[in-house]
Amino acid sequence: MAAQPFGGRIAEILMKNGSVDTEALQEAAEKVKADGGRLEKYLVESGLVSSVDMTLALSEYLGMPPIELARFAPDERLVDLIPRDVLKKHLAVPIARTADMLTVALGDPFDIVALDEMHSLSGLSIIPVIAPEKEVTELLARVASGADGGLEDILKDVADGDVELSIEESDDVSLDEMLEKAEGAPVIRIVNGLLVEAIKKHASDIHIEPMEKSIRLRYRIDGVLYENPSPPKNLQAAIISRIKIMSNLDIAERRVPQDGRFKIHALSKEIDIRVSILPTVHGEKIVMRTLDKSNLAKNLGSLGLDQQAFESFTYAIQQPYGMLLVTGPTGSGKTTTLYSCLQEINQPDVNIITVEDPVEYQLGGVNQVQTNADVGLTFSSALRSILRQDPDVVMVGEIRDQETADIAVKAALTGHLVLSTLHTNDAAGAIARLLDMGIESFLLASSIIMTQAQRLYRKVCPACRKARDIPLDVLSLNKIDPEFFEDAQFYEARGCIKCVNTGYKGRGALMEVLLVDPGIRELMLRDANAGALRDQAVQNGMLTLRQLGLMKVKEGTTTIEEALRVTGGGAG
Repeated sequence: MAAQPFGGRIAEILMKNGSVDTEALQEAAEKVKADGGRLEKYLVESGLVSSVDMTLALSEYLGMPPIELARFAPDERLVDLIPRDVLKKHLAVPIARTADMLTVALGDPFDIVALDEMHSLSGLSIIPVIAPEKEVTELLARVASGADGGLEDILKDVADGDVELSIEESDDVSLDEMLEKAEGAPVIRIVNGLLVEAIKKHASDIHIEPMEKSIRLRYRIDGVLYENPSPPKNLQAAIISRIKIMSNLDIAERRVPQDGRFKIHALSKEIDIRVSILPTVHGEKIVMRTLDKSNLAKNLGSLGLDQQAFESFTYAIQQPYGMLLVTGPTGSGKTTTLYSCLQEINQPDVNIITVEDPVEYQLGGVNQVQTNADVGLTFSSALRSILRQDPDVVMVGEIRDQETADIAVKAALTGHLVLSTLHTNDAAGAIARLLDMGIESFLLASSIIMTQAQRLYRKVCPACRKARDIPLDVLSLNKIDPEFFEDAQFYEARGCIKCVNTGYKGRGALMEVLLVDPGIRELMLRDANAGALRDQAVQNGMLTLRQLGLMKVKEGTTTIEEALRVTGGGAG
């Protein structure tokens, strides 16, 4: 028994309290000595000592207050302060918070690593108390499996009618009447709860995905999808119907995709919600994109551009005519950048017309046209009509085909400033793409002012980021010179309550800007490929996406892994 860690003193306390007799304790000590393990754990598991008696004995031994959790209801806000996997690993449950102190119940009070790790993750001083291991385990299981509980916690936040639907072009539909008829219906509260939670977490998209026996709910936060507590499967049809009603879609149609939108007022914000419904084998999958106009950059200065990019953009949008192209993958913020340009030049003496698919944000003072392929209103047909509307500035949501490209280039040559987007990997690729579309090189050389490529990167959370050594293996693998990071501090993403345990909080833009000068123009006239155009632009001082990403790592704004993820780890 003496060989067992802490066993002698704990045994004395147990015998003093009358929790176990000497003979049973001696047999248990011999058993543990032969098989290994901890005496106190064996005594409880074998039923020789009750879990409550053992907790009291450990409390006296360690000088740690005891607590009973059998009837304890955990506070989700406290539980969310520390990642669930960490709580499970250390058999710990947060139970109270006062200022910067967090009281945590421990099922294993000898876990000396637990307190340091929880302090590091939460940023709070940890006050430990001891609870029966079984009660902690059961409580953690309730928290882990409590998807409905997590959803209920969300619904509590919207019980006071925190979401109001703005009905447009439907005078005969009243939200108040609809809510009165469905008052108390769980589907109303669930959908409102999903929307409010998305706004709270700054999610750009809400994914509701029917599985065979469940519904999967995911939010896209800073470009990455995170799974959340899901609604019950038996409410799937009701939730889909509710969202269709809000979007003015056909409730009876379940065989074909549908698209709609609606507007809500929630958390003192007005949010546009764009809805896409897609039939799948287990039901209709819904993706709702949240469009918060208050998040729009009001001008170019709000985009966080480096000085060279800002000067190039400013020069380009001040030109009376020509073409400005923004490129990048889906979700890289191209439309937001173009909207910022439009807001910069939106003046009473400037006629701005856009053609978009869809119109994401409605801008005051800007004439916006929504394409409609069903009635023949395509980018190219709309663009032809727009040019007869005496525009000064034209924005084409996307150049998708040769016809649209041809009209846009000719518009840029005939006295209009044309802004548009393309799907290419870099700024030089935009020029090569238009040449591939069949646009004559002399027309292109005369019309393009600037091309730009962008990516959105996640900023490492300043509250929980952790300093690390320079990862020389990563640099070597990606052929990056370590001397570039001389005296720089690298960070790794950890995760805390402030960043929803992702390790990242907020996003920034990397913008590779290629300003067309005589040298670039000459290469275009010779039908040069993207590589030659890019090399010339770099000689002119253009910073590539990769260089910009590594600069953000050097500044401590993001991690090396994130920079390489969004820039592809390409050369340059």
